[in-house]
Amino acid sequence: MTTRRRSLLAMALTLPAAAMAAPDTPPPLPRVATGRVERLHLDTGELPPRPVDVWLPTDHDPGRRYQVLYAHDGQMLFDASTTWNRQAWDLHLAVDSAVRTGRIADTIIVGIWNGGPRRYAEYYPRKMLDRVPEPLRGEYLARAMDGRSDADTYLHFLVDTLKPEIDRRYSTHRDAAHTAVMGSSMGGLISLYALAEHPQVFGAAAALSTHWVGLPSAWGPARLRNAALPLAAFEYLQAALPAPGRHRIYMDRGTTELDVFYAPHQVFVDELMHGLGWRTPDFVSRVVDGAGHNERDWSARAGEVVAFLLGAR
Repeated sequence: MTTRRRSLLAMALTLPAAAMAAPDTPPPLPRVATGRVERLHLDTGELPPRPVDVWLPTDHDPGRRYQVLYAHDGQMLFDASTTWNRQAWDLHLAVDSAVRTGRIADTIIVGIWNGGPRRYAEYYPRKMLDRVPEPLRGEYLARAMDGRSDADTYLHFLVDTLKPEIDRRYSTHRDAAHTAVMGSSMGGLISLYALAEHPQVFGAAAALSTHWVGLPSAWGPARLRNAALPLAAFEYLQAALPAPGRHRIYMDRGTTELDVFYAPHQVFVDELMHGLGWRTPDFVSRVVDGAGHNERDWSARAGEVVAFLLGAR
């Protein structure tokens, strides 16, 4: 099978499966090699209900304050035995290692489960969608989002319901400098959107294998994979990102599977970021040779991503 055919197969399988990754009856708490997971069930308002899994380190001490890492697709973060593809980020191991080696200060992880069939609607930023011209915008909204955009509602839940509850229940640093958000694929888009819309809340964002390209081939016609959707994302980021100097942004892409299709778009985003003044050490964009669009490969670089987001400034 050629690389392109493998990539197309990944497009047909990976995103639809991820979108259906939230069953009506959640599995037991994730089993973790270090620390423990507590599960919260909060009022999600207009959004479908879903668990929120909070990872606490083994030596968690309410007398100490902790940085907070918010991560999307929460059901994929901790325990491969409970995920649809038997892969997981093992994000707790990355954070635990970074703390033990002194690269970051004490940190907890808040894993927000995706909305299952509503994943596209929650993770595709509404203000990017608003920049897509009609009739393409309406068709994308109908095919990918079942006619409704929930991204702003999802961010409202994160900022106005979830974060205050995390800060109430746990001893946290509440400022943006100690609060980061991260995700992959569509989760990368919503992470960038969170920082752009709420820079006073999130001090850093990571977007791994960011899904710039619209719908995979199995989900719609070629007109839904043209330049209009990436261009809308670029225009939004150019207008909405905060000025560099007080935040951190990490981006990357692999070179296999679905990530093959991101190459020209990520190059353009990198130029856009540089044009806005974003430079090292506040902005990093990487090409990870041989990496694909899957949790195993994201896990392999999670440690350096976490260190970049939450390391000493």
